[in-house]
Amino acid sequence: MWDDDAPMKVLRTPDSRFDRIPDFPFEPQYVQVTDELRMHYIDEGPREGPVVLLLHGEPTWSFLYRKMVPPLAAAGFRTLAPDLIGFGKSDKPTKMSDYSYAKHEEWLLAFLDALGLEDITMFAQDWGSLLGLRIAGLQPERFSRVMIANGMLPTGDMTPSKAFAAWRAFAKFTPWFPVGRIVKGATVYGISDSARNAYDAPFPDASYKAGARAFPALVPTDENDPGTPRNRKAWEGLGQFEKPFLCVFGRNDPVLGSLDRLLIDHVPGAEGQPHDRIRGGHFIQEDAGGDLAKRLIDWVAGS
Repeated sequence: MWDDDAPMKVLRTPDSRFDRIPDFPFEPQYVQVTDELRMHYIDEGPREGPVVLLLHGEPTWSFLYRKMVPPLAAAGFRTLAPDLIGFGKSDKPTKMSDYSYAKHEEWLLAFLDALGLEDITMFAQDWGSLLGLRIAGLQPERFSRVMIANGMLPTGDMTPSKAFAAWRAFAKFTPWFPVGRIVKGATVYGISDSARNAYDAPFPDASYKAGARAFPALVPTDENDPGTPRNRKAWEGLGQFEKPFLCVFGRNDPVLGSLDRLLIDHVPGAEGQPHDRIRGGHFIQEDAGGDLAKRLIDWVAGS
């Protein structure tokens, strides 16, 4: 049982856990987002280049973007991929109650402000979309364009699918939460054993997994959820977002693979964009990372 009245206890994954991560040559960068919490991020490409922000979701980290960062950086973009608090090389509060939708938003905004990021091209997936779309809907001035893959902004108006309800219960109650296997199971082409180990690396034991376990329960599913009012306001804002907005979804995702239509129909900036559904699972960056990077580069060049 968690003692919710105790002061926040924060864990930091030992650097040695990341010594043998494959295809991840990026120099680690860190920024304090609160007095207690340090956030890790990748920062590749020319510092004066246009900013591309890559936001991961549950239960991954910036390793998910290892196939996208090099081509984006080579194309001249300053390419940033933070690890959300509770994930990757970022600090990890140990209680599920330490995490909320609002806190994740605050931590991510603190990251953006600390680095002074402006005119952002955002690519987001899964919980990266829940956070990125919320911020874009409320603070559109931060962004020059938005690209979404297998993500959505839930407003408490849709009945959760049986698959999502099962996932939420699994994340909260199962004694065994195998992060690497979860990622592999939500791809089309699978991942190597070394990649699976890389997804497990941030979590030496169960005490590090509170953030990963908490995320599914934070998705607003009804009007009484604490995240619903702010998401509904953000959804209204997205209804006035006229900057370029692109959806490229993995069609083999049984939960989110067809929800792109809701975004395309709602966001004015989506009109006339080269939207697509491609062969890929929920973690489309694993299945088609190189393709996604090329599409983003070509889209920016043409928009």
